[in-house]
Amino acid sequence: MLIIPLRDDNPTRRMPAATIALIAANLLVFAYQLTLSEEAGTRFALGLGMIPAVLFGNADLPPSLALVPAWFSVFTSMFLHGGLLHVAGNMLYLWVFGNNIEDAMGSGRFVAFYALCGVAAALTQGAISPTSEIPMIGASGAISGVLGAYLVLHPRAQVQTFVFIRLFWLPAMYVLGWWAVVQFANASLADPEDGGVAWFAHIGGFVAGLGLIVLFKRPEIGLWGGRTPSGPWG
Repeated sequence: MLIIPLRDDNPTRRMPAATIALIAANLLVFAYQLTLSEEAGTRFALGLGMIPAVLFGNADLPPSLALVPAWFSVFTSMFLHGGLLHVAGNMLYLWVFGNNIEDAMGSGRFVAFYALCGVAAALTQGAISPTSEIPMIGASGAISGVLGAYLVLHPRAQVQTFVFIRLFWLPAMYVLGWWAVVQFANASLADPEDGGVAWFAHIGGFVAGLGLIVLFKRPEIGLWGGRTPSGPWG
């Protein structure tokens, strides 16, 4: 069952500057990708994507393709996407859920949290298939961490969700719980060596977000339903 979150009823106290900046950075990189030929686009993904075999020392990229050190590709890979639906879906989820998580910890801490969840996602996918030479790209792993954090902080917040051909307001615990079920179900069936969706990265990022939010949130922010004061940004 396909469900698409569109917005929530969870107000924030300040403009989500870091969330907006991350969305803008992803869109700018994708716009650049659109200008590349198919061959150049492939080289770009190989040079900046996270290749498990290269990251874990099981293979080497030709010098002409190695745009950044292997360890740094864990970060650069978060800003590349494989198509319009890929980037649009990721940015929608980041916009709907990211502003409240940024509000709960502040912009600087949010960027660090986002990056750590992305690293956890990449390492999880890499550990599952350490000899894979297929580049992993996309912000999905980092955003999965945001979803995990949102589930811990705001499980009862209402999310306007598109289900089939109708709109519903559903508690976040249902929307994100279903999302998690889909990730685990697909991961159990997928062969990570075949490429495609990096389901294990989603799981790794999600689990990281579940744990890290306790360390990154401001002390006055409650868990499991604590709501931030209302403000002009929702």
